[in-house]
Amino acid sequence: MSAYFEIAYAAASGRLCLFTGTGFSKAVTQGAAPNWQELLERCCDTLANGADLKAALFPVKGNNPLALEEAAQVISIELSKCGKSIYEEICSHINGISLSGDNSAIQDVLHKHSVSIITTNYDKLAEALIGDDRCHSLTPGLPIPRSRNHAEVYHVHGSIDSPDNMVVTSDDYFRFINSESYFSRKLSTVLHENTVVILGYSLSDTNLKAIISDYKGLSFKQIVSGNIFLVSRNAVSQYVKDYYSHCYGMRVIDGTEIADFFKGVSASVVDAEKCKDATVNLRNVLNNGYHYTDDYIKISSSLYEIIAAVGAIGKSVNDQKVVSVLADIIEKKRAFTQGIGAWDQYVHLARWLVYIAGIVDIASLTIKDKYLASALHSMNTMSKSLTKGYSWHAYDVWDAGWSNISSANRAIIATHIRATCMNADALGVVNRP
Repeated sequence: MSAYFEIAYAAASGRLCLFTGTGFSKAVTQGAAPNWQELLERCCDTLANGADLKAALFPVKGNNPLALEEAAQVISIELSKCGKSIYEEICSHINGISLSGDNSAIQDVLHKHSVSIITTNYDKLAEALIGDDRCHSLTPGLPIPRSRNHAEVYHVHGSIDSPDNMVVTSDDYFRFINSESYFSRKLSTVLHENTVVILGYSLSDTNLKAIISDYKGLSFKQIVSGNIFLVSRNAVSQYVKDYYSHCYGMRVIDGTEIADFFKGVSASVVDAEKCKDATVNLRNVLNNGYHYTDDYIKISSSLYEIIAAVGAIGKSVNDQKVVSVLADIIEKKRAFTQGIGAWDQYVHLARWLVYIAGIVDIASLTIKDKYLASALHSMNTMSKSLTKGYSWHAYDVWDAGWSNISSANRAIIATHIRATCMNADALGVVNRP
């Protein structure tokens, strides 16, 4: 829930960037859009020796002998012998692809909110979803519009608008990776200034890794708004999630189709729209001596609003004033659990603690001890069964959310709980991998 709220808040604030790959194009065309290998195989079909070439590069059994960009280089050489261009061939296979199926959930978000889209796709499907007249389509080698529009689509590997500038072969990739242009600098700025959601890529995609490699750890070490989310239609193991969290500060939303992801964002936008004043409120708290009211802190969503506002105003989670605010609201939320009939506060506290441990490095915060004290209180007062005086809903939060906490934070929390807590249900949670 908090991840969708965070993304919806970014959309409502005009700070959402979608990073789309082949899987996105397939999703909005009911699978009609080809993936990269399928595209290269179609290029082979235009050659007299195409069947043999295809069998050599893409054997039915076993692994491909070459990476796809290397295979593209081979195909490009063969096409050039016949006076053909691999770039023109690719364009011919993409030009006829159009939107199909129910894309209403995606279009609802893209039409209502100003977004940036970075894509490695050559097609213009993102522009079709938004509306050609409502977005700028930017491609290396073509002029960059100086006017503003509702949305911007950056074709990082080129597009069918400029075939000669498409990144396809290994030679192209070498130039792309080693180039430093206005376009690449602009992309870096967009990535660093927005909440980034990656759609239609596998976690093993080399293109994805190359483009975001300089983004490593930004969400933990600098600005919370630098959080990266990857949406995967398949389940992702905890080990893999931990790896990408550690290396790229990336959170994974798995087992989710692209259309369902956008439905989740839309469902959270109404609440996010109500919270856009959170940035003004945070500035007043940090700079003008204001304090959040008890009534506000008692609301479940208040922490998510504050965290989102931290990123929106460009603050770091290590900023001493921000740290003091977090310490204050966590302490107050823990105190609220002591009130009569305050069972909802137990659940809120558990959600907050799980959420914080999923997005920041606890060890780097000066409030580490206060965080652990609150975690101990939360776990001491929760129960897996319906035990009087204990919150079973708080247990459900820790039980379901433990895998969303970073591996380093899980280790810190587990060590503290094992040393200080006798609650068997709490130990059962923290002793999981």
